[in-house]
Amino acid sequence: MKKPSNGPVFPDTTPTMVTTAMPADANPTGDIFGGWLLGQMDLAGALHAYREVKNRIVTVGVDSMTFKQPVYVGDEVMFFTSVERIGTTSITIRIDSWAKRHESGECVEVTEGLYTFVSIDQNRKPIPIQK
Repeated sequence: MKKPSNGPVFPDTTPTMVTTAMPADANPTGDIFGGWLLGQMDLAGALHAYREVKNRIVTVGVDSMTFKQPVYVGDEVMFFTSVERIGTTSITIRIDSWAKRHESGECVEVTEGLYTFVSIDQNRKPIPIQK
């Protein structure tokens, strides 16, 4: 982790996913919908989980979720992921989201959460993760 000159400790890794918050993702005052952010976190978590498991996966739970700061239209949102736990058929991914403010360039942590994914076969039945 490194501390940028303009804010809190920032992850010292490459983000798993980066996107830009658009007007269609916001309410009339320009605040991004929480559901949009949850969905983007799910995508980033699934990308990381799939790379680890190398098999079909499905999301089975959001174990925790904290909104820390709002996201605004035009913000660049970065999703940093890491493995929290690997079980027999499931993997839990930690997702930390940061927004680079469109207007100022300031980076702020906006969410953190734990998402759990399960490895499944062609019949959508859980199967063991090959470690």
